[in-house]
Amino acid sequence: MKFWRKPLDADKVKPIRGEVIIIKDRCKGCGFCIEFCPRKVLEFSDEFNAKGYHPPYVKNPDDCVNCGLCEMICPEFAIFSIKKEEG
Repeated sequence: MKFWRKPLDADKVKPIRGEVIIIKDRCKGCGFCIEFCPRKVLEFSDEFNAKGYHPPYVKNPDDCVNCGLCEMICPEFAIFSIKKEEG
């Protein structure tokens, strides 16, 4: 995304990064987390879980900003994100 101006403190502020954790055997393959992820971090995998569904996998791990939308929208509580510590 290109902005028409740059914030004055852009060099001082570090964006928050997150790490997505997926509990594959709890997933039922609804795809809500994939569809509603604002940064398109997730994608369906080719493998099957214990229930016979295709769980998501993290396609772009560096793009996660720990917004928590995947965690809020998952009906099976099979996915969550944690803040990745810098350093």
